[in-house]
Amino acid sequence: MSQDPKENIAQILLTKSGIKQQAYRNVCTAFKHLKEQSVLLIEELKSKTSERDKDIFLGVEFINDQEFTVRIAGDLLVFVLHTNIITLPADYEFYKSDYVAEQPLRKYLGQINVYNFMADSFEFNRLNDPGYLLARLLINYENYFIVEGDRQVGFMFESISSKPLEKVDLDVMIQLIITQAAENDLMAPPFPQIRNITVREKMEKTQSLGAGNKIGFQMSYQNETKA
Repeated sequence: MSQDPKENIAQILLTKSGIKQQAYRNVCTAFKHLKEQSVLLIEELKSKTSERDKDIFLGVEFINDQEFTVRIAGDLLVFVLHTNIITLPADYEFYKSDYVAEQPLRKYLGQINVYNFMADSFEFNRLNDPGYLLARLLINYENYFIVEGDRQVGFMFESISSKPLEKVDLDVMIQLIITQAAENDLMAPPFPQIRNITVREKMEKTQSLGAGNKIGFQMSYQNETKA
């Protein structure tokens, strides 16, 4: 006798729900450690810079359970814990791995995104100023993880880790992210692009006229599909 379709649906939901809940618990634990480590790192940086230059602003602010910010001089890093568990596009390299092929439930991932904004954008309420995605951390129910980012942030980690996430991995990640933000300079818009402005633009954007933008990175699967 074949299985009751409704029982089959219920079993699928129960299995996926348990997997997703464990992935979310893992990503929440990682987010908590990133917050704690950010505070420790900022305090250490303050001790190394305050005597030589008291005008370098460094700080951590807790916005809510899903967001905190790290101020690094003129940069503001925004850490966001997403409450939804996601999967990645089917053409993503992650799906081609033996790891996922062996157990498809490993594809469900919790995520933490790190955005880089100019601190002045918030100080002067420049609502049209862009930020960019500096890095993202993806974690599954087995606590295996992916880190995507620009330069060293992306290079230091494999497409999928060879072992479960440890605190030392997060410590390295937060240091690389802060280093990346500090090293990434502003890029001014081309001269012809800002040659002409309207009175409205002058009135509304006085603080941001001529301001530079920071350049983010594309996810590896986006680069592949656009190639």
